[in-house]
Amino acid sequence: MSYSPEQLRSDDCERGVSRWRLPPGEKYPTPEVGEFIREGSGTKSSGSDECLAGSVSSSGDYSDHLLVNTDFVDINKDGSADYSDTDSDGEICRGKRIKKNINMLEGCRSVHEFERLNRIGEGTYGVVFRARDKKTGGEVVALKKVKMEKEREGFPMTALREILLSTDHPSVVEVKEVVMDGLDSIFMVMEYMEHDLKSIMETKRQPFSQSEVKCLMLQLLEGVEYLHDNWVLHRDLKTSNILMNNQGELKIGDFGMSRLYGSPLKQYTQLVVTLWYRAPELLLGAKQYSTAIDMWSLGCIMAELLSKEPLFNGKTEVDQLDKIFKTLGTPSEAIWPGFSELPGAKVKFAKQQYNLLRKKFPPTAFTGSPVLSDAGFDLLNRLLTYDPAKRITAEEAVNHEWFREVPLPMSRDLMPTFPAKHAQDRRVRRVMKVQIHWRSSEEGSCNRRD
Repeated sequence: MSYSPEQLRSDDCERGVSRWRLPPGEKYPTPEVGEFIREGSGTKSSGSDECLAGSVSSSGDYSDHLLVNTDFVDINKDGSADYSDTDSDGEICRGKRIKKNINMLEGCRSVHEFERLNRIGEGTYGVVFRARDKKTGGEVVALKKVKMEKEREGFPMTALREILLSTDHPSVVEVKEVVMDGLDSIFMVMEYMEHDLKSIMETKRQPFSQSEVKCLMLQLLEGVEYLHDNWVLHRDLKTSNILMNNQGELKIGDFGMSRLYGSPLKQYTQLVVTLWYRAPELLLGAKQYSTAIDMWSLGCIMAELLSKEPLFNGKTEVDQLDKIFKTLGTPSEAIWPGFSELPGAKVKFAKQQYNLLRKKFPPTAFTGSPVLSDAGFDLLNRLLTYDPAKRITAEEAVNHEWFREVPLPMSRDLMPTFPAKHAQDRRVRRVMKVQIHWRSSEEGSCNRRD
């Protein structure tokens, strides 16, 4: 089915969403098989329909492990980027991407046009600094340095995914531009967010209230809905990758594990998603998966926001499955068709017949347990459904009745604020300095008494 531009054009300007919008119940068209449109040229080139591909294993199975030598990027004459790799047949394939106006050569500014204020932290794929843009009146941004040490054949695929898959949506962290200090020193300029959910929950004494959780989950679901509508799997949703500012705005970050997908589905690596948030089909070895893996992660995040502790904190994959089964019951063919055919299903787990999730989130409680209404539990239970085909979608979750019952989602303007992470670091250093000075004084006085 085709739609006219008038049907697809965005009608939600009040939310600040710049995007094409489909009629209810419809999904954005899947990327055409074997087709890659180069922006500005109007021409199409043929190839495989794999996107953001990875490597081919010795057995011929397709995998897309990150930071492999076959991942590289071509820079066109007009400065735009093509990313390519080999598919399972050994052919070069061209990736399809969400259109993003980032020119990687023309107008690429120097990193010296930014004043570095402090170092925020370091992740797997780069160091992040808080910085001020000298050219735009002092706008504060985040500078993420791309690790280039191990790259021999081009730009790192993880960084490229962050640049090309970062989309224009209020609930997704924006990559503004790429700046350089020579070819070996490349930075992504991203919008600055003061917090991540993990650090907030570590410093909060009490869990978020019901209305606060609704506000956060609604923004998170809207962002994931937009990604899925645009055929993007995040594949690493967790509290440390979800950022928040002091205006109550929540944004999804870190697209280093993300990829575009299409229909029909193909085989991808199951070594994605942090263990505590990994869906059971991935833990059991499924290589063909879709948006349901992100929805399971959202269920784990929702439970963590309500209780202030991870729902399933396994130490290994087997331990993670064991914790899931003890809480949700051991799956079977009756509730999850195809379960017995998964590679990991051959392991004998202890049989747990009942779903005990409601005991963790009762409708009323006098023991300090997080409470959850029937509607809220229905949403959580559907996010954590074993069968991926029956797991709730982001579009369905956004429209769930839980967000319409009292207490309503808190307004973003009324969300609590927290000290910025860099401010916390400064206070910690100041307290440590006072403690060291005090200990030195005590030692000095003791020596004088001696």
